[in-house]
Amino acid sequence: MPGRKAPEATRREQILRAAYEVALSKGIDGLTVRGVAARARLSHGLVHFHFKQKAQLVSALLDWVLATTTVLHVPAVIAHIPRPQDRLRALLRQEMDRLAKEPRRIRLFFEFWALGTRHAPTRARISAELDRYRAAFRTMTAEMLGTEPALSAGVTADGLAAVALSFVNGCAVQAMIDPTHFDIEQYLAAVEGILGVGLREPPSGGPDARRATPPGAAVRQDSVERRPPASAPVSPRPMHPRPQPRMPSAPDRERLG
Repeated sequence: MPGRKAPEATRREQILRAAYEVALSKGIDGLTVRGVAARARLSHGLVHFHFKQKAQLVSALLDWVLATTTVLHVPAVIAHIPRPQDRLRALLRQEMDRLAKEPRRIRLFFEFWALGTRHAPTRARISAELDRYRAAFRTMTAEMLGTEPALSAGVTADGLAAVALSFVNGCAVQAMIDPTHFDIEQYLAAVEGILGVGLREPPSGGPDARRATPPGAAVRQDSVERRPPASAPVSPRPMHPRPQPRMPSAPDRERLG
């Protein structure tokens, strides 16, 4: 009795996973319908049924890579963090940790990006997904700046979202370049330290406590005018009389004469 046919969605997912593995090993240019069929252990005709030509297969693979790379998922454990600043830090940690663990997928994403430099439709699709990814971060940064404006004077939600995205992308690139030696924990600690400088807690007494301090009440050590230390008084050197030439004695004159 012949086996039951797998649903079309299952077959399509199986083909895309095989295409992903082939693209990782041979690149997008090396992707062929026949090679994907061999990888998926399916007939060439079955793969051709779902994807009539290579361009369709490449396009579907791009959608699959974008869906697993540039889609931001905010789990409930992060969404329920009360303070927006802590929520942003937790989301950054999640995304950097997630992408750093998938360096091969990031490499394929950048290969698609390079393809987009000479193929306008691919470039437009990638740019649209990156815009959505940044917009998801912007929602959180706008909320943070709205509730804690004193922590980030002069910072815009768009600017902070762009910086957050640069941290995530930088982490992914470092993990792709050197996956063996890249230390994700050191990177995360550095990012949190940088964010802690610009988004630090306000001083005790409220966010305006620094501005309310009367002039001269607290003088920074580095603001004190530095003067060269006074030189120690130099004692004058004692004056010794210059020795006078000794006149020869009478015996000496007789010997000389």
